[in-house]
Amino acid sequence: MVTMTATRLPVDILRNRFGAALREQVKLAPYTSARIGGMADAVLTIQTVEELSNALQFFWEHHLNYYILGGGSNILVSDKGFRGIVLLNRARSVQFSSDREPRVLAESGVVFSNLANRCAAKGLAGIEWATAVPGTIGGAVYGNAGAFDGDISGSLIRAEILTQSGLETWPVKKFDYGYRTSILKRGEIKAVVLSAELALALSDRTTVSKKLEQFGRERKASQPPGASMGSMFKNPPGDFAGRLIESAGLKGTRVGNAQISNRHANFFVNHGQTSASDVRALIDLAVRTVREKCGVTLELEIELVGEW
Repeated sequence: MVTMTATRLPVDILRNRFGAALREQVKLAPYTSARIGGMADAVLTIQTVEELSNALQFFWEHHLNYYILGGGSNILVSDKGFRGIVLLNRARSVQFSSDREPRVLAESGVVFSNLANRCAAKGLAGIEWATAVPGTIGGAVYGNAGAFDGDISGSLIRAEILTQSGLETWPVKKFDYGYRTSILKRGEIKAVVLSAELALALSDRTTVSKKLEQFGRERKASQPPGASMGSMFKNPPGDFAGRLIESAGLKGTRVGNAQISNRHANFFVNHGQTSASDVRALIDLAVRTVREKCGVTLELEIELVGEW
């Protein structure tokens, strides 16, 4: 999520406020699953939701431009980078309940696939689908992430949200979820996810682990290895973006070192030293060709970050 246009503060003020946690002129590519992206003016690493809240309040007070980066799995960062501060969210505390109706409270920087494995180790079911979600809890709540016919809207009980008015606790209904979207992603309300409470179900370790293994095999068989991004586009109603791209004759198409995967046409692969502009050209080609040949306008699922 990005704030309004930045008013830049002198670097020494930022250094005094955040110390060694703040780094200047940082390349963002290593922090994304696609390994693509230019420089950020600064990167601030936060370790707790308290640090995240304090940083956000400081940025809002001073009208600083910022972007919160979790797993970096659903974004394409511009070659020109990001003018402002990127917050690397490493708030990863997890608390399990011991009630008859088990729940887990996870901070927004928790990697969702890791949480699914931790639940399996405790014999707790309900979020096995998340083993295929490489992003964080915060990103999942923000964008209604999902896989294998499951999504966050089916698991979320409530989330702690920070707005410029203060802390709020939102029940799942307030997010007004749709397919890969929410009230936050649509920009209808400006707020940041701090933590989320998810519903689980009692099971046993063997059963849950087998389901994780099954989903893992299916993911490995259908998705390309290495640096890639996907799903690139949302699935249109009653169809699949990958099928449409393949039927338009684009599977395997390459622009520079960016390629539409031969394994799954809704994944774009970085073959090394790929520029964001090449990926963007491939995106535009896919949208244009599918519209011309299939009569469907594809909508991006990934988020474009930075200067374009």
